[in-house]
Amino acid sequence: MNTAPGLGWPGERPQDDTAGLGPARQKVTPVIPLSGHASGNTTSGTAENGYVPTGPQVPAPRKDTAQGESQLVREALKEVPRETSTTTARAKGRRVKGDWPKPAHCRVISVANQKGGVGKTTTSVNLAASLAMHGLQVLVVDLDPQGNASTALGVEHHADIPSVYDVLIEDLPLVDIVVASPEVPNLYCAPATLHLAGAEIELVSKVAREARLKRALDAYDKTKFDYVLIDCPPSLGLLTVNALVGADELLIPIQCEYYALEGLGQLIRTVDLVKAHLNPNLNVSTILLTMYDARTRLAAQVAEDVREHFGDVVLSTLIPRNVRVSEAPSYGQSVMTYDPGSPGALAYREAASEMAQRGAGEPLGGVHE
Repeated sequence: MNTAPGLGWPGERPQDDTAGLGPARQKVTPVIPLSGHASGNTTSGTAENGYVPTGPQVPAPRKDTAQGESQLVREALKEVPRETSTTTARAKGRRVKGDWPKPAHCRVISVANQKGGVGKTTTSVNLAASLAMHGLQVLVVDLDPQGNASTALGVEHHADIPSVYDVLIEDLPLVDIVVASPEVPNLYCAPATLHLAGAEIELVSKVAREARLKRALDAYDKTKFDYVLIDCPPSLGLLTVNALVGADELLIPIQCEYYALEGLGQLIRTVDLVKAHLNPNLNVSTILLTMYDARTRLAAQVAEDVREHFGDVVLSTLIPRNVRVSEAPSYGQSVMTYDPGSPGALAYREAASEMAQRGAGEPLGGVHE
């Protein structure tokens, strides 16, 4: 078996040692029992030639072995306001060929969750690439000082180039920093640099500090775009607040693990404060379940309980764990161009299609208290 060389230098693309096995099959790996239970039936389906299917369909967990995880998940969701919108008529996960439908107006969507490692940047760039590849004009605003979204889109973001920092602190027009992504037509990026790390402190003394990004977006001609996706840092500081004030919608990626639920109530409460005082139009329109591992009962339990709690705000598409999604940024690409046939790319394409269908010509519901 070939091993992946280095950290992904250009021209050293690793070989896929599972070629020919299909995107829904992978090697069996040991599964650590959850919450002290016996391992039991932790895989989906039955083993065949040393491989098992890893799709989102898993057997219902037995009550005697999954009771502990189920109780933890439900306790974590108690503090989160329930979904009360009436949006059951929205289309879910319909496949379309060619160009996807354009929204009635530019949708400005913040992708936020204060917990790190839940897939905010990965979700932002891959949804954006999927939408752009199907005929929609998309802008990604990188509001994370790490600049990972800029990296994944192949956009330079070293300290000497104008960036979102200059827009927020120096009042530079947004049009002066937006550049086209070299990987995908119709896809653009407002890059972030390390200077943005100091913006949290510098914004404190600024007038209307919470609305600096909104003012820049309002002054920018968004009519040429169908979607503006704002990638937020893993915190609830002034940068994230600027994103919430500047957006009309909020997309929350939720990792299918218990810890991902603990801070969700705090995020929803922050959204309610922003709606009450700064942006009454903000709406939690989309929740996406990420890093789904079909081999574990807990992932299935988290997905089930999040759907029960939030209703049809949760996309029907699950994003599985997939190494190709993690490898793609080291080549300056999204997984949509790095390996478009991988399970991760196919799942993000389905999620983007579902999101585009939901926003085509009808008002979006959301999470309310």
